[in-house]
Amino acid sequence: MENKNTKRLLSVTAKNLVLALSITALIATGVKAQQPIQATPSGASSTNTSGPKIQFATTVWDFGREKAGALLKYTYIFTNRGDQVLEVKSVQPSCGCIPAGEWSKLVEPGKTGTIPIQFKGTNFNGPVSKTVMVTCTDPITPTVTLQIKGTVWMPVEVKPSFVLLRVTADSQRASAVVRVINNQEEPLTLSPPESDNRAFAATIKTNQPNGELRLVIKTVPPLLPGRVQGKITVKTSSTNAPVLTVTAFTFVPPIITVTPSQLSLPPGPLAAATSLSVMIRNDSTNALALSDATINAKDVGVDLQAVKPGRLFRATLTFPQGFKVPQGQQIEFTLKSSHPLCPLVKVPVTEAAHPTASPGPPSAATSPPQPAGP
Repeated sequence: MENKNTKRLLSVTAKNLVLALSITALIATGVKAQQPIQATPSGASSTNTSGPKIQFATTVWDFGREKAGALLKYTYIFTNRGDQVLEVKSVQPSCGCIPAGEWSKLVEPGKTGTIPIQFKGTNFNGPVSKTVMVTCTDPITPTVTLQIKGTVWMPVEVKPSFVLLRVTADSQRASAVVRVINNQEEPLTLSPPESDNRAFAATIKTNQPNGELRLVIKTVPPLLPGRVQGKITVKTSSTNAPVLTVTAFTFVPPIITVTPSQLSLPPGPLAAATSLSVMIRNDSTNALALSDATINAKDVGVDLQAVKPGRLFRATLTFPQGFKVPQGQQIEFTLKSSHPLCPLVKVPVTEAAHPTASPGPPSAATSPPQPAGP
């Protein structure tokens, strides 16, 4: 009886063990099925290449250290890593100094394209950083920024290359100093400067402690009122910079300013007495005296007042009723000035023309006869 019970217990235990192992296997299989797909490790190549894909060999052109004025050329190379045709729609440089040449517009999958670029640093001195924006049909990278960098050095520097010489109405003499810096190992010599405008003259000073050359530019009176400009050129011993140029300019204020510079009367004969005023301003540093205010026309009243003695004056001219500028005569208002460079002030007086009458509709007296009725 005991053996039978023992056998029965062992049979049940075996069945339970088999059942437990089966359940464990099923659970393990389910857990494995529910495990997420692991991401592609960083750096591994992706097989998703649907559409065009642009890839540049390099996006940076470092031209190093180059002399100013040198024409530099470089070609960016790119490859279409996608499975469809890549279209490069536009290439937009950030500066006109880096024009793009004819680039590859359509690139087949697996093929390469080129974008040629030029750079001429004529007006550059020092570090340079420019960009080129490339627009294409790559859905992931529709725009790519290409970079251009380097350093431009000038064999001979001119500081400054534009100079303003400040003069006044009384003193038309002024000067400015321009530094000429030689960045080359060989010495630099300058020829005598030349000016294309007699209003400016230049000389060279070489006795500087640091060996720096200096160009001294001066004005040469007398100067006419208004803006005056000239160009100074200097030939050098350097083949890298054979000619140096400096632009000089000045503004010469007038000694006396008249506002308005011309008086205008309405069409004559005047229906009523008419007064016109003119302001005379002294722009010199010395006090100004005006006298003998006259006009070469009959019966015109003249009144001269000092608004600011020595600086600002007002002249009032009163034209009588019925006044008309005689045909063929030039009327002028004049004053004598105490300034030796402007002894006489003249203000012309003109008369407006009568408006031309526009033809109106024909009157009854001049209208053509109407046809008689039936």
